[in-house]
Amino acid sequence: MGIASPVLYPDPFKRTKELMPAAKILAFAGSARKESFNKKLVKIAAIGAKKAGVEVTYIDFRDLPLPLYDEDLESVEGLPDNALKLKALMKAHHGFIIACPEYNSSITPLLKNAIDWASRRSADEPPLVCFKEKTAVLMSASPGGLGGLRGLSHVRSILSSIGVLVLPNQRAIGSAYEAFDENDNLKDESQQTAIMQLGAELAIVTAKLNT
Repeated sequence: MGIASPVLYPDPFKRTKELMPAAKILAFAGSARKESFNKKLVKIAAIGAKKAGVEVTYIDFRDLPLPLYDEDLESVEGLPDNALKLKALMKAHHGFIIACPEYNSSITPLLKNAIDWASRRSADEPPLVCFKEKTAVLMSASPGGLGGLRGLSHVRSILSSIGVLVLPNQRAIGSAYEAFDENDNLKDESQQTAIMQLGAELAIVTAKLNT
């Protein structure tokens, strides 16, 4: 399910001079579960971005636990250390590959909370510095037939409203419990290629915007 990614270039994974070394991509999933389908999915897209010639950093939100956003807590204690680490990573990268499960037809609390903390200003930095003029590509995997597609519209809306250029192409993988092989690749070769192409497309667009 979802919108298939068209092949915009004869070889979307070919390294070109224009991509070197203009862009850095941050890849993450909106899930903390160890065996998360979306962690597997975002890593596949990251391979596509790397093959297109950009630098990719993968982060796991399990390694950056954050309290539920609380303005009173922020007023008293400032931004948590992990929020500062997350902001530093986001500011150091030009684009985001995001895979997010669907919770009750919407965004996961984990991803929303991370976005909320990253949106808070530190010192005298500009508003929404982690998001403005950044790019992103979205994808999801779910045991359900729609593959988490409904939640992606909410992720897209949130990111677009805070200054992120979210690419129109996206992909949702249904029946995720049987979609991956023992090496965490997608069994369906066309799906594997489509997810890698999403990463490559983000790499190409982000690099062009930052040359």
